[in-house]
Amino acid sequence: MSSVPVETGTRIDELLAPWKGARREALIPILQEVQEACGYLPQEAIVRVSRHLDLPTSKVYGVATFYNQFRFQPPGRNQILVCRGTACHVKGSAAVLEAICDELQIRPGQTTRDGMFSVDVVACIGACGLAPVISINGAFFAGVTPEGVPAILESFRQKEAARA
Repeated sequence: MSSVPVETGTRIDELLAPWKGARREALIPILQEVQEACGYLPQEAIVRVSRHLDLPTSKVYGVATFYNQFRFQPPGRNQILVCRGTACHVKGSAAVLEAICDELQIRPGQTTRDGMFSVDVVACIGACGLAPVISINGAFFAGVTPEGVPAILESFRQKEAARA
């Protein structure tokens, strides 16, 4: 039985259709397309891609896990990106990342159980003069400290509660 809704499986099949006859070299572009469409790589996608390319599922999964651009859980409604570039690193982004993960009880690449937040690490956000920087849903927060993390996250919790 499929681990994803039928419409997701159908969507994956539609994405694979133009790749008829594709081989191993198409794996990464296909995975990127599937993730773009689904928001992540569902287990069913890994299986369908492996069948389509006539590759072992373990090979597809191995490639997908090698690259940190791929995620295996749906992203949260609030997507947190933590910059780990040189300037942010020097200014303490490791401690900021740890504070976010501790507060949310997840690790980078994961989503909270309630689906409210997901956390990912990026190599550089491009706002080095504002380090350390995080982005939540495209909104930038500059000079973030571990102590400031709870208030930032609470503001998003409150926004979501107000919408409910």
